[in-house]
Amino acid sequence: MDIQVSTANGHVPVTILHVNGNIDALSYEQFESKADELIKGGARYLLVDLSKCPFISSAGLRALHHIFNELRALDTDNQKSEEEVRRGISAGTYKSPNLKLLNLSKESRSAFELSGFDMFIETFNDEQTAIASFQTAG
Repeated sequence: MDIQVSTANGHVPVTILHVNGNIDALSYEQFESKADELIKGGARYLLVDLSKCPFISSAGLRALHHIFNELRALDTDNQKSEEEVRRGISAGTYKSPNLKLLNLSKESRSAFELSGFDMFIETFNDEQTAIASFQTAG
């Protein structure tokens, strides 16, 4: 797996991770580590471009969940309690303001939806629309 990083300026600065290769048991740590490095470096809005990632395994989904939690913990503009987030996910009213996905393959989308991740992480097929969807609170 190879990860290229770029940035885009929408309403907020968006860091884009362009993943080339599967995110699975062999590569999820590299993916998670790269995201953690970017977050520690100040990235607060991540868009993961999966156009060249044919498959995401359960290990890859765990890595996405880890990234979701890291970003949520640092988001002082959108502080919601754990309970508020859970209720919002169950009701379909909460989507991560900090993590979004772009260009999921058919197989990855299936795993993503079966696991319920689509309930709290938005997905897009158009990069400009995805970038524009990131907003600051307030």
